[in-house]
Amino acid sequence: MSKEMDLFKMVQAQFDQNAKKLNLDPALRAFMREAKRQLQFTIPVDMDDGTTRTFTGFRIQHSSARGSAKGGIRFAEDETH
Repeated sequence: MSKEMDLFKMVQAQFDQNAKKLNLDPALRAFMREAKRQLQFTIPVDMDDGTTRTFTGFRIQHSSARGSAKGGIRFAEDETH
């Protein structure tokens, strides 16, 4: 299992624990656990060695209930630029 999946499962478990403490209705809990929108895309990147690699990116929006959802850029742990 990848590190990213471990993190996702950990966040989901924390959500479930907090939802239980708040006595959230099961239907509301199920709704909140799922993403509202998901966008997956690929982008070619010219590398320093002259090759081109294709990377996959994701944009996930869980809720816009408190206003417009904004995104951010997430880099790998070993990103240096």
